[in-house]
Amino acid sequence: MHIDKNIVLERNGKKPILIDAFYSEEKINQPLIIFCHGYKGFKNWGAWDLMAETIAEGGFCVIKFNFSHNGGTMENPIDFPDLEAFGNNNYTKELDDLDAIITWSQNHFKNILNINTNDICLIGHSRGGGITILKASEDIRITKLITLASVSDFGTRFGSDEELKNWKKEGVKSVLNGRTKQEMPHYYQFFEDFKVNENRLDIKSAEERLKIPHLIIHGSNDTSVNLSEARALHQWNPKSELKIIEGADHVFNTRHPWEENELTSELNKTISEIISFLN
Repeated sequence: MHIDKNIVLERNGKKPILIDAFYSEEKINQPLIIFCHGYKGFKNWGAWDLMAETIAEGGFCVIKFNFSHNGGTMENPIDFPDLEAFGNNNYTKELDDLDAIITWSQNHFKNILNINTNDICLIGHSRGGGITILKASEDIRITKLITLASVSDFGTRFGSDEELKNWKKEGVKSVLNGRTKQEMPHYYQFFEDFKVNENRLDIKSAEERLKIPHLIIHGSNDTSVNLSEARALHQWNPKSELKIIEGADHVFNTRHPWEENELTSELNKTISEIISFLN
């Protein structure tokens, strides 16, 4: 298994992006699988490395990356030293980042003959699931889509009218990170950007427009994103496949840090579903 960690994608006038790549130097015709982390997430969270390696062993080139404004830096991609960047993140920036990663992947691997850069599957976890649905509905380069514990709506997550009024007045609202104990800021631009791009950021209409195969995976014990959101996605796109992982929580019963050498049975089942769908 060939593993490249922390490749830096420099961009003109934009924040750089940090990338990991996992692929076999022996297997032929490996499709590109691009994984998008969720809210307050990062590419090396918990068992994501082990998951990427396991999927790659199935004959795929797996790319993981940190969204440019997720709060990590090139030097410290795991904690959140750049809270200013975190506060200035928004959904359109994440779509732009994902576009840059798809283009980078196609260019980076174009001369590696055992990787098929025309066969691209997106995998998104949680909020990253919503981003991948939007991207897959608007980008013809994407051939397959897999969402894990995905959200089905962005608009309902901004809070009540009263909360929005306070947010606008203060200009910022903060969320506590349970792991690092940081107060993580969200600047009001996040909501303003959503309102300006509301049609593009409508997950329901994106799901209804999808022309490619979509596998929806959700845990039966997910308390962060309710199973009803997976059912909604499936209802909007009856051609999609819905797989419910019994007993799995929002992160498929893993945690951060993940020091074991093996995956939980719930994440193993999830990966089996992923590989079977990809094949």
